[in-house]
Amino acid sequence: MKVVEPTAQSVAEAATLLRDGKLVAFPTETVYGLGGDATNERAVAAIFDAKGRPQFNPLISHVLDAAAARQFVRWNETAEKLAARFWPGPLTLVLPRSKGSPISLLATAGLDTVAIRAPSHPMAQALIRAAGRPVAAPSANRSGAISPTRAEHVAESLGDKVPMILDGGPCLVGVESTVLDLSTATPILLRPGGATRESIEAVIGPIALSDAIPNGEAAHKSPGQMQSHYAPERPVRLEAISVAADEGLLAFGPTVPTGAMLTYNLSPTADLGEAAANLFSMLRALDRPGIGRIAVMPIPQTGLGLAINDRLRRAAADDGTGRHG
Repeated sequence: MKVVEPTAQSVAEAATLLRDGKLVAFPTETVYGLGGDATNERAVAAIFDAKGRPQFNPLISHVLDAAAARQFVRWNETAEKLAARFWPGPLTLVLPRSKGSPISLLATAGLDTVAIRAPSHPMAQALIRAAGRPVAAPSANRSGAISPTRAEHVAESLGDKVPMILDGGPCLVGVESTVLDLSTATPILLRPGGATRESIEAVIGPIALSDAIPNGEAAHKSPGQMQSHYAPERPVRLEAISVAADEGLLAFGPTVPTGAMLTYNLSPTADLGEAAANLFSMLRALDRPGIGRIAVMPIPQTGLGLAINDRLRRAAADDGTGRHG
């Protein structure tokens, strides 16, 4: 594994690795991605292997723009409107696979839909352009662990499982992309993220939420839909208004309870954008030996707060092993 600075040479080397079926970790505006050639089944299998990722959890394919996306999915008018407003940016669209689409079936978990987006980070764009193919890229961490927003987070989580890490500095958005299913009559929000529900509805009108869809029809079309996900080793306690001496506190806003073993404040000014950018780094910083539990102050359920609370609920969920209490 080597961590390299962004240069034309390092991006070209990374693109060669991708074309050869190898993996490369790279920055996006949301979190760092663990990239592989989305048209190469063995490369996609290597992603699952490196992450220990459940294979029924599909991967997002990253492309440069809407023109590129049309090669792999059945595009529609709603997708066109959303791409014009949000691409490049933190919005993933789930669309039916086009006839003859070369996207790996393993990348789509065998579904007849493809999750696709165009990232805005200049290094991600340069890598996709140089590789000349779509890049499948979940977050660059072991499956279920805290997502990485810096290159060193990738190195800590994956070590030698990734040959190269492109270091683009800290991610600006800090939570994964919003995932919107456009393969149904009414668009369904499968995963809240960097593009807010309000801003999407301003473009295309009302959308449905996946938990309102009967019989699990929306289940597993999107990454991040496991109940226990984004999980630190320490148990997580939500909606904390006080804190114990053996707890680490993930605070929010100007008024913070005292007495924690260690405190990090997502945003002292209660700025949800700042909180989203800090979320995974601060969770990671609190997930250390000696801390019995991570207490999290309430976060508003508006705008980016929807995505932040989604990640926190998954971090606090019991994965069936009793790991979280």
